[in-house]
Amino acid sequence: MVESENITAYILVVTKVGREHPIKDEIEKLGQAMEGEVWVDVKPVFGEYDLIVIVEARSIRAIDKLVSQLRMLPGVEKTLTLIGSY
Repeated sequence: MVESENITAYILVVTKVGREHPIKDEIEKLGQAMEGEVWVDVKPVFGEYDLIVIVEARSIRAIDKLVSQLRMLPGVEKTLTLIGSY
């Protein structure tokens, strides 16, 4: 779903210790449930953040919906969303 009018967002996620892989799976399920609205790729990372979620979306509203659901997942402690501009 990569088109020039899509919005790219990078969501950095801090999880509780040992929860990064189950939360990665849950975020992927959220993306699948929103198929057509967003494309999601989740990568574990090292450092201050535990996961990076790369999102291609048709609207800011779709990104907001995904972030809101992501923040409610048990074990998610903090998020930081970066919106790419071209």
